Amino acid sequence: MLEDGLSYPLRGDWIGRVLIGGVLGFLSVLLLPAFVILGYLVRVLETTVEGAEDPPEFEDWGDLLVKGIIGTVITVAYTFVPVLAYGILVFVVIGAGGAIGGDAGAIVGVLGVLLALAFLPVLLLVYYAVPAALTAYAARGEIGAAFDVSLLKPTLLSTEYLVAIFMPLVVTFVLWIATGILAITVVGLLLVPFLQFYGQVAVFRMFGSAFATQSDELDAGSADPAEPIDPTDSTGSV
Repeated sequence: MLEDGLSYPLRGDWIGRVLIGGVLGFLSVLLLPAFVILGYLVRVLETTVEGAEDPPEFEDWGDLLVKGIIGTVITVAYTFVPVLAYGILVFVVIGAGGAIGGDAGAIVGVLGVLLALAFLPVLLLVYYAVPAALTAYAARGEIGAAFDVSLLKPTLLSTEYLVAIFMPLVVTFVLWIATGILAITVVGLLLVPFLQFYGQVAVFRMFGSAFATQSDELDAGSADPAEPIDPTDSTGSV
């Protein structure tokens, strides 16, 4: 999976594709180009699930923009709701500790502080769920698919997806180091958006591959193992 992901962005007419992606990265401060990039990454997920071996081209820009906006909505929904709920929980616990007072209140207050420090696992859960949600949307073409528990559960609980989540972390760490080295010089700094685009495409390829693998297993498991009865076979008649 790692080798496939790293080689994927360089297949086909990769120079023109990376150039476009890098330029859009430069212009991401204008917001619309950032939506287009995310829309392209969603299309990477879509074509990967469909079985394509080469990255998609930058075409039908309106569709890329729409996909990017919807992808942003999905990401925000998965991020904002858990973070808000967790923040409210911590606030309520700490507030209750202050209202109770005394030793019991102090204990409740400490519990609230511990909950606040445990915020990192919440972010990890968000990071774990968002790629699967985006891939489900890309595969079905419906925003509701991103929140379909029955569709997401097999993927989220699969070993392939777990591996696909950790591999991009390794790639991201390496790219972070490379970005730091390039940023030392002006010329290197100009190359950063192109390197980042390459890394994003590679990572989303891994996410899509993990989802596609699990989907294949589900399709295979849903097949009826029983052999069909031939209606012309007189031996099967009563």
